[in-house]
Amino acid sequence: MDRAAKRELIDHLHAELKSTGVVVVAHNTGLVAAQSADFRKRVKDAGGSVKVAKNKLAQLALKDTDAEQLSGLLKGPTILAFSKDPIAAAKAAVTYAKANEKLVILGGAMGKTILDANGVKALADLPSLDELRAKLIGLLNAPATKIARTVKEPGAQLARVIQAKAAKGEAA
Repeated sequence: MDRAAKRELIDHLHAELKSTGVVVVAHNTGLVAAQSADFRKRVKDAGGSVKVAKNKLAQLALKDTDAEQLSGLLKGPTILAFSKDPIAAAKAAVTYAKANEKLVILGGAMGKTILDANGVKALADLPSLDELRAKLIGLLNAPATKIARTVKEPGAQLARVIQAKAAKGEAA
């Protein structure tokens, strides 16, 4: 790789890391190409990206970003997973690491907060942004549904009483 290609890679990775919500650093010792492709696909499906770069290039890309302190974790065969959603990349990486012991989570960063491996796992246990939105909408809609049911109920009870009297009158 020549200098211009390296500079382009660093600039591209720097721009992506600057706009992400979470970065996860993991060791990928022994992952074969098919496993690496599967991991990339899972992270991409979750809305994130995966990048494997030389550690020195990744350290240069991390400079002047919120995740700059992750440079210390970049030793050995590392892989970076990141996403704009603060949960997506962490959830995909931890889920894949549970199924494949060759991917070892080292740590990560969420904004300026640096996380160890346990912090990334705790982050992955949180519900995603879409799940939280769905719960919030459900909570907001519940009172309106209860009010509509309460307002409608007296009329429905009256109709049932009249129906029962009519049925009793026909039977007699």
